[in-house]
Amino acid sequence: MGRAEDAEGLAHRSQQRYRLPDGARQIILVRHGASIGPTLDIIELGALTISDPVLSEDGQLQADALAHAYREERIDHIFVTPLRRTHQTAAPLARAWAMEPRVIEDLREVHLGDWEHAFYEHAAAGNPILRRMYAEESWEVIPNAEPMAAFAERLRRGIEALVALTEPGETSFAVSHGAAIAEICRQATGSRPFAFISPENSSASRLIVNADGSWRLRSFNDVSHLRGD
Repeated sequence: MGRAEDAEGLAHRSQQRYRLPDGARQIILVRHGASIGPTLDIIELGALTISDPVLSEDGQLQADALAHAYREERIDHIFVTPLRRTHQTAAPLARAWAMEPRVIEDLREVHLGDWEHAFYEHAAAGNPILRRMYAEESWEVIPNAEPMAAFAERLRRGIEALVALTEPGETSFAVSHGAAIAEICRQATGSRPFAFISPENSSASRLIVNADGSWRLRSFNDVSHLRGD
């Protein structure tokens, strides 16, 4: 065996595949596929009226690609939010694994207050509030938007609810939303508020919840299943 082959073999043998720590759970946080954009479709959750668009054609293709990419990975549970775009993104996964997704309401998207049904219109118009929002890294800049502290606590409750429904050593898919996943990743890493803002549609990020309840971000925004885009 030549030196190159010997070095390659040694490197291969020295690599250890990742294993969950004892007592830990793995959560694959998936952002829903692309949606149709502004819509009059809504869902009412308590006192809130929430925008509820469906997936676009591209979003459906992204969901199919996601299911194909993860078809051989061991998945123990699928979780979604009350919003349709998460159900539609999870559907190919659920069919592949013959699972019924479970809803965790607290993992839904941030509520944008007065902009809930017109965020993209304000963005397209160059509303100065949007620039201030990104500069201050705070959703609260938007009138009547969900307070940052309340948003953070709601998502922590959502992850804790998911963990309570899983066993140590299990892996779950949780189809959620861009700002929600960004906030979960921020909490896992102790980063600034918008450090992980805007993960891509159908991207996957891996969160490890250790036996002591602590969080660790293993990976962020994997879109390798969208190679053809």
